[in-house]
Amino acid sequence: MTGGHSAQWKRFSLTQRLARYAVYILTVIAVVWSARSIEIIPEFIADAPAQTVDLFRRMWPIDWGYYHKAVHAALIETVHIATLGTLLSVGLAVPIAVLAARNITPWRTVNWLATFLLVATRSVNSLVWALLFSAVFGPGALAGLLAIGFHSIGFVGKLLAEALEETPRGPIEALRATGAPAASVFSKGYWPCVEPSFWAIALFRWDINIRESAVLGLVGGGGIGMTLDAALSNLYWDQVGLILLVIFGVVIVTEIVTSAIRKRLI
Repeated sequence: MTGGHSAQWKRFSLTQRLARYAVYILTVIAVVWSARSIEIIPEFIADAPAQTVDLFRRMWPIDWGYYHKAVHAALIETVHIATLGTLLSVGLAVPIAVLAARNITPWRTVNWLATFLLVATRSVNSLVWALLFSAVFGPGALAGLLAIGFHSIGFVGKLLAEALEETPRGPIEALRATGAPAASVFSKGYWPCVEPSFWAIALFRWDINIRESAVLGLVGGGGIGMTLDAALSNLYWDQVGLILLVIFGVVIVTEIVTSAIRKRLI
């Protein structure tokens, strides 16, 4: 005690507490403002559970016979779109990632341009890419493939560039000290360090693309999404239930397959 007063420990200073309170107040203001802007209708929210139950009742019994008529071919096309789109994105993302990695490419202007390409491709949603490519090439699998491929470039390239920048310097400096050419430095120094990350990124992106390609058909990107759009437009709820069940099953199978492959490769 000093002068009759005991010292009191406080976790945050006065400035920090005021800043925290300001963040809380701004958050509340943003939520209230957003809720008023989107015009939420309380009656619709109250009626939502009953409408949901009614929707699932319309989907039952499921039209299993529709699978061989239209769903199977669309499902195979969806898998092809996701697979080829992933291969396209990996093929384009690898050189861009090398140019974006500052420890490999020493020119800042090239780094900035490569980073800009990675940001630009992933900032545009795959549905928007599908709309653009549908306008250019027409609705179909090609538009969906290109949408998946271009949207995935930024994801694959960013993570691969970060993995390249985190490569240990020791092996690289040893190879350069022996006079090894740039190609040998990359293949013997960088690649062994980033190979596990590369396969993990590619598999993870393929898993994501399977899910994204399932809905691209709603905007003309081909695959099972177009079959779903047709069923929704005609109010064939038993077919909608079948398609949703198939999509859910494919997502589960894809997760199991990618996990098994990842365990063997990494």
